[in-house]
Amino acid sequence: MNKNSLWTIVGVVLAVVIAWWIVSALFSILWFIAKLAIVLVVAVVVFFVLRGLFTSKAD
Repeated sequence: MNKNSLWTIVGVVLAVVIAWWIVSALFSILWFIAKLAIVLVVAVVVFFVLRGLFTSKAD
């Protein structure tokens, strides 16, 4: 095995590790954004339900 093929193998392994880390970070960020959006929607629904329950119905 010559020096070039060794560096090629090291480069491929390093590229896979870096790609794995980047994809993991991206999915983590996307999952956080999705959870944040779901929490926002649920909070708005709960807010309007509570507002509807506690408003006085003066006719």
